[in-house]
Amino acid sequence: MALKQLQLSLQFGDIPYAARHRAALPRHAVTRAIRHALADDAEITVRIVGEEEGRALNQSYRKKDYATNVLTFDYAQEPVVMADLVLCAPVVAREAKEQGKTLAAHYAHLLVHGTLHAQGWDHETSEADAEEMEAYEVAILAGLGLKNPYR
Repeated sequence: MALKQLQLSLQFGDIPYAARHRAALPRHAVTRAIRHALADDAEITVRIVGEEEGRALNQSYRKKDYATNVLTFDYAQEPVVMADLVLCAPVVAREAKEQGKTLAAHYAHLLVHGTLHAQGWDHETSEADAEEMEAYEVAILAGLGLKNPYR
């Protein structure tokens, strides 16, 4: 299966330990993770933010008063996937440490997860949908040489 085309904008906001996050997110790795999760060509912006910006976005758009690991803003699914993925660096780093993963591996998982959301996948609609999305994520990550993030 040929990988889909991707126009990527990679942005880093004001984040603590920026060099560590930039090292875990080289452009080629971000592109690779997203392209493996795409069913169609895409234009995606990935923005890495601090806790304050992540919390404000989650509050404004989801009415949840905390910073979450990844937010997906999907604008179109056809003929080209158009979306913004916002990843909160402090949350991602904290989760990676708690889960015993490398920062790069956790970012890859969240990029795949967010990209699937941008294409209409949803794990909050039903248990069956959650299981299907999780299985697909695991398969994509295996194709990237990464372990099952849910174990």
